[in-house]
Amino acid sequence: MYGAERGTRHGVPEEDREVAGMPEWGRVSGGGRAGRRRSLRVVEVTGPSMVPTLYHGDLLLVRYGAPVRPGDVVILRHPFQQDLLVVKRAVERRPGGWWVRGDNTFAGGDSTDYGVVPEGLVLARVRARYRPPASTPKGQRSVTGLLGWAVSALRPVRSDSARLRAR
Repeated sequence: MYGAERGTRHGVPEEDREVAGMPEWGRVSGGGRAGRRRSLRVVEVTGPSMVPTLYHGDLLLVRYGAPVRPGDVVILRHPFQQDLLVVKRAVERRPGGWWVRGDNTFAGGDSTDYGVVPEGLVLARVRARYRPPASTPKGQRSVTGLLGWAVSALRPVRSDSARLRAR
C-alpha cells in the first residue's frame, strides 16, 4: 500500500487499496474493528520482501483477528508508517510484541530495521496464496506452461518455523 487507489480488478471492486504492496478487496475499517472480527479478505502482494514464498502480484486469502503462531505469515501495520500495511513472517514472540522477518533477506524492511512489532499492529494471518496466470496473450501460452501454473496456482501458506531464527 503506497497510498489509496480506487477501481476494479477482475470485476471485483477495490474499495480500499492498502498494504505496502497489498490492496484489499472489500471494506476494512482502520485498525481496531478489523482486528476484532475474524473476517476473510483478499489482498495483493507488491514488492519482493517475501520471495520465494510470495511474489509480486500474488493474491492472498487472509483472516483478520486470527491467532498468530511463530512461523505464520502475517499482515501488519508498519510501526513507523501506520497507514502502510506489510506482509512478513512472525518469527517469535518477544516482550512487547512480535519479531518479524521477510523471507527475502536482501529486501530488508523487517524487525532488523524497526525492532519488535507491538501485538496490536499484527492484524491478520495469511491462509492461502493464489498466483494469477502470467499476463501473456492467450495464443502464446503453452500447454506445459498452463499445466505448471495450474499445479502451483493455489497453495496454503504454511508455517516454516523450523528454518527461522530471530537475529
